[in-house]
Amino acid sequence: MAKLLKAIPAVKEITAGLKSRSGELIQRGITPTLGILRMGERADDLSYEKGAVKRCEQSGIQVRKIILPQDAPQETVLKEIEKLNNDREIHGVLIFRPLPAQIDDSAVCKALSPEKDVDGITSQSMAGIFSGTHVGFPPCTPEGCLELLRHYDIPLKGKNAVVLGRSLVVGKPLAMLLLEENATVTICHSRTEGLAEICRKADILIAAVGKREMVTKEFLSPGQVVIDVGIHVKEDGSLCGDVDFEAAQEIVEAVSPVPGGAGTITAAVLAKHTIEAAERLG
Repeated sequence: MAKLLKAIPAVKEITAGLKSRSGELIQRGITPTLGILRMGERADDLSYEKGAVKRCEQSGIQVRKIILPQDAPQETVLKEIEKLNNDREIHGVLIFRPLPAQIDDSAVCKALSPEKDVDGITSQSMAGIFSGTHVGFPPCTPEGCLELLRHYDIPLKGKNAVVLGRSLVVGKPLAMLLLEENATVTICHSRTEGLAEICRKADILIAAVGKREMVTKEFLSPGQVVIDVGIHVKEDGSLCGDVDFEAAQEIVEAVSPVPGGAGTITAAVLAKHTIEAAERLG
């Protein structure tokens, strides 16, 4: 039976360190603060917001919310971003996406200051990941995967890491972060030929393809560490990931559960980025 890579122990460890760092900032007269910009009342946005606010409060971070109507025009959104950019008491900004149809997503991402981009949505942040210059921050989910691996002392140096998924939100930045840790990285996707065989040969397999239980037993092999980034709702209302969890438990060495794995650690990384932004800007 595979070892479960549960996120809560890692989250507690991260939060304890952040509480100490936020205390040091407050002693210097700096109150680390996250600005949240949300449009409308989407259920998944509200769920993530609740978890993010809780994690920030536990880490000594204040949160300010800017809630706009679902039908707000783009001009209003850009003005709010400008205010957040210019507010010296706001250190990090989280913008909930996807945005409504009337909003130009690229214009919103371009408008945000990279110094306050704590979820890696600006082109400058992405360039920083690929160049290793660390301008802005990587997206929280990819870094959360690395935090999970670090917490469980899973070595990356020289290991064969396969990233299944090529999005700018997870797959591509995660590949770059793994390269920084000296892993040998292969990026695959749903159209990769011989996909199952490539995945079977991985020491570390990270599934972020966005297809429910696509990673079946044919993709897995003994000794592997598997991180499942996907999240899907089954017909009975239960949650599952991109990996066939029952099959993985019987084959691999370690696997992250869904829920309770990679997704759970994301809010802790958001808090970490906000503290780092406050330290840089302070």
